[in-house]
Amino acid sequence: MESQKRYLVLAEGKSGDPHYGKTARGVIRYSPHPVVAVLDSTRAGETMDGIPVVGTVDDALAFSPTTAIVGVATQGGRFPPAWRELLKSCISNGLDLESGLHEFVSDDPELADLAARHGVELRDLRKPPPGLSVPSGANLEVPATIVLTVGSDCAIGKKTVAVELDLEARRQGLKSVFVPTGQTGIAIAGWGIAVDAVISDFLAGAAEWLVVEGARRGGELLFVEGQGALSHPAYSGVTLGLIHGSAPHLFVLCHKAGAREVEGFPGHPLPPLRELVELHERISLPARPARVVGIAVNTAGLDEDAARAAIAEAAEETGLPADDPVRFGAGTLLAAVQQNVGG
Repeated sequence: MESQKRYLVLAEGKSGDPHYGKTARGVIRYSPHPVVAVLDSTRAGETMDGIPVVGTVDDALAFSPTTAIVGVATQGGRFPPAWRELLKSCISNGLDLESGLHEFVSDDPELADLAARHGVELRDLRKPPPGLSVPSGANLEVPATIVLTVGSDCAIGKKTVAVELDLEARRQGLKSVFVPTGQTGIAIAGWGIAVDAVISDFLAGAAEWLVVEGARRGGELLFVEGQGALSHPAYSGVTLGLIHGSAPHLFVLCHKAGAREVEGFPGHPLPPLRELVELHERISLPARPARVVGIAVNTAGLDEDAARAAIAEAAEETGLPADDPVRFGAGTLLAAVQQNVGG
């Protein structure tokens, strides 16, 4: 059992940003380890979900953190000069450091030397393990029902839906495991592979390893965190590799209410939900055809009446159960999964 950490979440300038600060938000909401402080000098003195926001590492030490975790996505996945000083301050104060950026802190000679001198650990959540290869067929022999969250776009809640389904399943006494495929999921669960950092030929093999490992950890129901989107002009590749490697039995399709275009790619319309259901089912692994069993609707920003209307619209369009598992609970979607187990 991993010893209890006390997190200082590094969210400089981004703690209020739902996109670039999503690692911070995910760790605060779902990590089994307590977050004792959030560092963001632009909001020092405030609180975030009841957690004190501080301006410096020195200010955070009063809350006895053991581990600093990078809670933001930076431009290009690299650390700006000001962030290097922040990381060095954490290490110099004896804090272990976890980062999910593409720039690996453990490969940085200056940071690695400083960490060695202060006896702290540098952990790169996105660094793929050695020895990955292509799928072996073990994904089709996993003694569990595999459920993959997929989406109409990126950054709309695929991880959150998988976590909420897993939490609800375990509340109901089911042997469920959340299978993390990205840096925030790894920070929450303490294991996993960030599949977007894996060589493309080995992505499906990494996904296979993940579901095999999820079953080894006792999961009879595996909720695999989705990545990218099949119709995305930039990030479709990671989705297809994850589908074929994890070999899901079932999909839960995630969608942000009201979205019409791919975010950040003007002129790229989102396909209708009915078409996305068909697309995912047709592109699933021929050796294991999968079906979409429910629609998870992200209704953030809508009032309750508008949220319920958006959920009802998604259900009517697809003929499938729909709900917002964050806002209204994951029971409806978990019931849809259970009704299709072994079916």
